[in-house]
Amino acid sequence: MSDNSWRTALQAYSNPAALALLLLGFAAGLPYMLVFSTLSVWLREAGVARETIGYASLIGLAYAFKWVWSPLLDQWRLPLLGRLGRRRSWLVFSQVLVAIGLAGMALSNPQSHLAVLIALAVLVAFASATQDIAVDAYRLEIVDNSRQAALAASYMAGYRVAALLATAGALYFAEWFGSTGVQYRHAAWASTYLLFALLMLPGLLTTLWMKEPQVALQAEDAVNRYKLSHQLISVVVLMVLLVSVPAMMTQFYQTDFQSLVSGQSGLDDLFYSDRAFLRALLYTILTLFCLSTIGRKGLAPVLTPVSDFVVRYRWQALLLLGLVATYRMSDTVMGVMANVFYIDQGFSKDQIAGVSKVFGLIMTLLGAGIGGLLIVRFGIMPILLIGGVTSAATNLMFVMLAGMGADLNMLIVTISCDNFSAGLATAAFVAYLSSLTNLRFSATQYALLSSIMLLLPRLIGGYSGVLVDKFGYEQFFLITALLGVPTLILIVWQWRNDRRKARFAEIDSES
Repeated sequence: MSDNSWRTALQAYSNPAALALLLLGFAAGLPYMLVFSTLSVWLREAGVARETIGYASLIGLAYAFKWVWSPLLDQWRLPLLGRLGRRRSWLVFSQVLVAIGLAGMALSNPQSHLAVLIALAVLVAFASATQDIAVDAYRLEIVDNSRQAALAASYMAGYRVAALLATAGALYFAEWFGSTGVQYRHAAWASTYLLFALLMLPGLLTTLWMKEPQVALQAEDAVNRYKLSHQLISVVVLMVLLVSVPAMMTQFYQTDFQSLVSGQSGLDDLFYSDRAFLRALLYTILTLFCLSTIGRKGLAPVLTPVSDFVVRYRWQALLLLGLVATYRMSDTVMGVMANVFYIDQGFSKDQIAGVSKVFGLIMTLLGAGIGGLLIVRFGIMPILLIGGVTSAATNLMFVMLAGMGADLNMLIVTISCDNFSAGLATAAFVAYLSSLTNLRFSATQYALLSSIMLLLPRLIGGYSGVLVDKFGYEQFFLITALLGVPTLILIVWQWRNDRRKARFAEIDSES
């Protein structure tokens, strides 16, 4: 690598877009942690059962399904705010909604208004996911591919600082305001969440300050292809399809087919007496309608970016989607119970904040920085493999910690290794997802890929509390480590395909 290339890489950070992504990353990191990691501590301190906390983590599914409404951000400007531009108008809308939602959460006590608190957390997660869609699209469109790594690094730095404040900072503030593991005080957590609602202001000011990306004419053609009414119809049809398919399978499973086969009842009994069968028929009709010619036309705004991805990668699209869906499964599922585990082990909130958050942030940024350098030197796929191996392997250190009690030194070592591997894996994965995206559908395709990344881990993570109650922490961490094995197989497979393609391309160029 020449000196000029290193100089060019450093100059990429002087671009105003790098500062904008730093501050937007800060705005993105706050709400995510406040409705996921920190919320679990709040609920546990308020006396909410571990099983309920595990189910509450399903709030994160909003991030997994953000691709459902992402075409709206690609193809429609909001009224009134639209004069700011397509990207900035959605950013302002989502950031204001996040701040309002956090303020509402602050006023809801989980001991008396748990349902209201969860509902507001869902609102925050929805607005935060929308903000993520707009930020990712802005990052992909504001500079060319040669400077994407610098923007991704800036975004990650801002995000991690926000994550520190929204986790360690929130724990410090809650403790300082008077809520401890011995005595719970809602006013302390309310003051904490109100403070973080105000911290959305820097992100909002950044959105108003930065310039709107100049989208290429080809991308503009794609943007103007569908009207707003068609976009809204596609969202509705897709939501109906996503609900009806699993519901249909569930109701058919609950239908009493056994009595029909054994001759104890007839087919007419299913129609007149078995409500599960009737509901299954209803969901079947809805599914068939969504998959009909009319339904597929309604889904066109969502299907067009998806079909573009399939056409570009053909059969390898399934392999790529499988890799994306499983890459962060090991550490994401483990992360649902991480803070709960620290508390149950006997660590104080001060220790958790100081070791797992403050020191952990340093190790995460160090891992991301080294990951970026290794990617420049060796390429994406080798570092993607190393990140997958280390993310799964570090979960085994939690197994050791679970058997050692509140050992502070072991906590430091475990968190250091875990966060370093997470930073390394994240750097490689962001670069990998960006390389798969077509800029004509930047918001939709990146949102789809990042949503697929979260879908399966979030679904499994929802049952993490059940797994801990049934198997204990040691077995739980061992299970999460084994969840990383399928990903490693897929990475090696895809790496071999890429190398085979490169060899064929080299042969063709020489002939």
